[in-house]
Amino acid sequence: MDRREFLLSAGAVSAALAWPMRAAAQDVPPPRPRGARSFYVDAQGALDGFDQPEEGRYVPSERLIRAIRQRRIDIISGTIAPVGNGPDRYREAVEGVAWWDRQIGEHASLLAKIESAADIRAAREAGRLGIIYNFQDTTPFETNADRVDTFATLGVRVMQLTYNKRNLAGDGCLERANAGLSDFGRELIARINRAKVLLDLSHSGQRTVAEGIAASAAPPAITHSGCRALADLPRNMHDAEMRALADKGGVFGIYLMPFLRAQGQPGTEDLLRHLDHAVNVCGEDHVGIGTDNPFTGYVVNDETRAQQREFYEDRARRGIAAPGEAADVLNLVEGYNDEHRYDRIAADLRRRGWSTTRVEKVLGNNFVRLFEEVWGA
Repeated sequence: MDRREFLLSAGAVSAALAWPMRAAAQDVPPPRPRGARSFYVDAQGALDGFDQPEEGRYVPSERLIRAIRQRRIDIISGTIAPVGNGPDRYREAVEGVAWWDRQIGEHASLLAKIESAADIRAAREAGRLGIIYNFQDTTPFETNADRVDTFATLGVRVMQLTYNKRNLAGDGCLERANAGLSDFGRELIARINRAKVLLDLSHSGQRTVAEGIAASAAPPAITHSGCRALADLPRNMHDAEMRALADKGGVFGIYLMPFLRAQGQPGTEDLLRHLDHAVNVCGEDHVGIGTDNPFTGYVVNDETRAQQREFYEDRARRGIAAPGEAADVLNLVEGYNDEHRYDRIAADLRRRGWSTTRVEKVLGNNFVRLFEEVWGA
């Protein structure tokens, strides 16, 4: 598995264009106390920060080790399988599970695989970064709903129904027909619920989201999206679906992506506006963060910008580039482009008048509560 494949397996499908990943230096917040009881959770992220001094073996960098020890993040949910329709999706997903099991096993003093609510708290107490395996598409099941149970047994704890285009389960957000769930999609939701796996409706079309929320017997999530009332783009969600998700007990995660504004590179104020709006619509118990970014951030230089152009053009050719993506806009929020982003977001929200309790809920406690409710002990 080469460097690009490693990043893809880590969940950086939208972020695989830049390596090595080192963000510009900014003022460094103090480490979080080891005794802090709140969580920082990235409900859709990517674990980067590995070096490869020997072929085939990845070694955590000193920067990554320091960030884990300082508790810059507690839990990352990362995608371990490809997205979109294509051949061999089942095989590639099984290989992704095996590859990540091996990495976590080799670095067990730093990383922990999260399969239950108990694992979340055990990882924090041990000072390890918890990794949740997720799918951003149901194409790994191919045509067999029994594979929900297969992958649940292998430790995949979050399953997203669709990516941007139509699959066998339903329509993604870029499918113009907006046809909603298929019968197979309803079967998959029932199987996901029975397996006590969290259903994710990110990237889905408006009808698919609404029907998915209604069909799910357990609270679902939208782990990484934005507010359509603030930026009218297909990857963002309407207030009605956000409110329905909250009413079902779910959590709406805001990403750090270009879709936070209609055009141009988003900055800190864009993210904070979306968080404010989401809390106003959903309530403070039902909002979180899923960055859709690599943990330690991007290099911002000429090479990165060239890679962004190549990345965007490839997605456009494949028909999965969404309005709001652009060849000259990087997949990041300026000011929050490194492993200290959660500390900076917390400080900025407090300056905005948010209480400490609300900040802690949105930066992680809400998703931990949802994981516990859906997965059980």
